Amino acid sequence: MEPIRLGMVGGGQGAFIGGVHRIAARLDGQYALVAGALSSDPARAAASAAELGLARSYDDYRQMAAREARRKDGIQAVAIVTPNHMHAGPAIEFLKRGIHVICDKPLTATMAEAKRLAKVAEASKALFILTHNYTGYPLIRQARAMIAAGDLGALRLVQVEYAQDWLTEAVASKQADWRTDPLRSGLGGALGDIGTHAWNLAAFVTGMEPEALAADLSSFVPGRALDDNAHVMLRYPGGAKGMLWASQVAPGNENGLRLRVYGAKGGLEWEQENPNRLWFTPFGEPKRLLTRNGAGALPEAQRVSRVPPGHPEGYLEGFANIYTEAARAIRAHEAGEALPEGVLFPGLSDGISGMRFVAACVQSAKRNAAWVAP
Repeated sequence: MEPIRLGMVGGGQGAFIGGVHRIAARLDGQYALVAGALSSDPARAAASAAELGLARSYDDYRQMAAREARRKDGIQAVAIVTPNHMHAGPAIEFLKRGIHVICDKPLTATMAEAKRLAKVAEASKALFILTHNYTGYPLIRQARAMIAAGDLGALRLVQVEYAQDWLTEAVASKQADWRTDPLRSGLGGALGDIGTHAWNLAAFVTGMEPEALAADLSSFVPGRALDDNAHVMLRYPGGAKGMLWASQVAPGNENGLRLRVYGAKGGLEWEQENPNRLWFTPFGEPKRLLTRNGAGALPEAQRVSRVPPGHPEGYLEGFANIYTEAARAIRAHEAGEALPEGVLFPGLSDGISGMRFVAACVQSAKRNAAWVAP
């Protein structure tokens, strides 16, 4: 089976997430990176391509989309790994030419861009995949399946948080600069960067989205234009309640993504920094530790596990699972076949949901934490 020919926009020298996407794409042998517009700076783009051994390097994503679409051996899919404000433009250019898009989150920087992208994606013959990588973790798939099966009973409480500390002080770096710049990040700071992950993870696992939220946003670092801390209360259809905390100014937290879900019959607890463990507590019984690919692993979790229990899998493998699920979908799509059973990945609707979340939080905060519909 020939690997899918992949291109990349962004991800050149000094860009962290580009390297992550490249590792994820090649981990299961599903893709071959053959072309890129790796930087908006032509010299850096060429130097980055040379480091990666890419023969086809472009100065501009528009040029890349046009030329690759005309080649018989042109790319079949493109990974977009740019700052938020540069998601919509490249995605639209490639989707218009029937090239599948694998885009980093959040969907775009603004809701207007998201709507424009959605219109093009819906008219395109190509697929759109959004890399909310935490949905690829095996025990997250396990938790989702357990909740869908009713193991927790009627859901009552959803607690999700993503805490970091790297922006506790003003930081001068490429990664910090664009994340704290409204022109490049969009309406949300911590909200858009990590809050959208927390929002997506809670929805993915529970199968529910809140009908209303109330947000208190803060920018603790003097002069910072976007939020660096968010406390959000959530109300779900049917009466369940939730809380979401996203912070990049919480000393002692590195990548503290944590999810807790409680229902009438039991609860589940999971944290990203120990992703191979899921705690399940049936009400009135001792806690049960479920491990990745261990005893009690469900088929939904086993199909995205690579190695026997006890060997840790995590961040890179979660990303790789999204890429591999996307590859299966792309192959089926190009063959005119139905999506293979069990294939699961975030897409356009997840991206739109994340954009609504950020916009609703900003609106609520401006109205002194009033309840608003996302």
